[in-house]
Amino acid sequence: MSNKLSDARLQTRIDASLRPLLIHGLKGIEKESLRITREGAISQLPHPRRLGAALTHPHITTDYSEALLELITPALPDGNEMLGFLTHLHQYVCANLGDELLLAGSMPIGDLRDPAIPIAEYGSSNVGRMKHIYRQGLSYRYGRCMQVIAGIHFNYSLPEPFWPQYQHSMKHAGDLRSFTTQAYMRMIRNLQRYGWLILYLSGSSPAVGKSFVDSRNSLYSGTLQQFDETSYYKPFATSLRMSEIGYLNPVQSMFHVSFNSLDEYIRDLGRATTIPYLGYERIGAKVGDQYRQLNTHFLQIENEYYTSVRPKQPAQSGERPLQALGSRGIQYVEIRSVDVDMFEPAGIAIETTRFLEALGLFCLFQPNAGHDLKQHDEISHNALSVANRGREPGLKLLNDGREIPLQQWALRLCEQMREICEILDNGHADKPYTRALHRQIEAIRHPELTASARVLAAMRAQKMSITELVLQKSLEYTRYFQDAALDAAVGRSFDLHVAASLAQQDQIDATDEIPLNEYLDNYFSQDPSPSIIHSQDTPHTMARAQS
Repeated sequence: MSNKLSDARLQTRIDASLRPLLIHGLKGIEKESLRITREGAISQLPHPRRLGAALTHPHITTDYSEALLELITPALPDGNEMLGFLTHLHQYVCANLGDELLLAGSMPIGDLRDPAIPIAEYGSSNVGRMKHIYRQGLSYRYGRCMQVIAGIHFNYSLPEPFWPQYQHSMKHAGDLRSFTTQAYMRMIRNLQRYGWLILYLSGSSPAVGKSFVDSRNSLYSGTLQQFDETSYYKPFATSLRMSEIGYLNPVQSMFHVSFNSLDEYIRDLGRATTIPYLGYERIGAKVGDQYRQLNTHFLQIENEYYTSVRPKQPAQSGERPLQALGSRGIQYVEIRSVDVDMFEPAGIAIETTRFLEALGLFCLFQPNAGHDLKQHDEISHNALSVANRGREPGLKLLNDGREIPLQQWALRLCEQMREICEILDNGHADKPYTRALHRQIEAIRHPELTASARVLAAMRAQKMSITELVLQKSLEYTRYFQDAALDAAVGRSFDLHVAASLAQQDQIDATDEIPLNEYLDNYFSQDPSPSIIHSQDTPHTMARAQS
């Protein structure tokens, strides 16, 4: 390692009193997977009753489509336990899928025209109908093909005892909750600034099928090259999921959401949920007695806004996410830019989760006084450059207005993360976090080791289309989970969750409720203005859609 990189390491010295408090941060994963037939078509069957009720099950639910499963782990301090829980969820789900498979990649395959993609159903209750109408609105606004792109969300929070000690070490005399909120927002801004590194290392979607290109109907589809008769790609792409043909859309680029403070974030996102957009007014919120969307605003609800990182506070029943943030502050940070890894049965490797944890802590301790519009544009430029051509030899990114080679910047960041990885290793002889960091360094030095490069290499070596390759992996992993015996106690626990969720769904549906119109009026009348954040404590006082 050069002296320049070694010197960079000195910038992240962490107070000795904080080191033992960093080790047991809570980690969780939300992983989306399409249910497909063995021929590669999106399932037209309802959410399997054997998996419980999607509205009320804590770990097995659906995202946009009735066929788009979402598997959710609890927040756990041990990464191996977290990934073990995700593995158990896969075993349980695959044992109850019948002849169906779980798609092993992010980009959907098969017939992707709107009629072939069933929108998720959540029962007859007001909350269930609202969730369905919201998704109906997404269909009118963006088309269903975009909404069944799958990804992985990595959730992280610092241990509670860390915060008062950190506040003391920073000589901050204000309110602890305010201090914690400011620190998390700084962490989020730095995760945005360095988020291109996540795309480079975890991107696993350099190619898409012809059906996706045809159904997505994006102006940017013409930038793709033809790989074979049914596959399109970009030679150096890492994550087309995070590119212009993925989640991005021009309407959401028409308004700016500031992450410089939680107050500003709530203010800007709240405005976007109240200002009508002419294009959506033409669709109409309601035609006769039938809802098409919840409203005609830029965003129906705040969760429609796609961003690579989000501040999160679990909402209570009937509570808006922004109101939850304004009332109780940030509980954890959600990293949303991770592709489903086609080479991992559960979609993500333990080394990836360890790297994400270390990167999050690195971003917490890095200074960041806030982003202006120029820095915001620079972040977007870097993310799109890496999504579309991250493995391109000599690719340069922008760092405070100056060009810097991606490889040089990535290696420098990894070297700065070394101290944090050593702390997280916690004296273990096998140094799991340091080894995870070294694995990423090797992928930076040798781009052919990245998941995105390996996808294209496998397609070439096996003379397969992207559809054939992902279908092969889907069958392989579904069999793998079906053949692995699920621990009996774990199975009984999941059975109890299924039974409880079905009973809870029945109870919700049977409860007399106010009319839906009144329910929606009450929901949107909530004031999301922050009530616990002290605006005088600005970041300057301190050193990425579903509901």
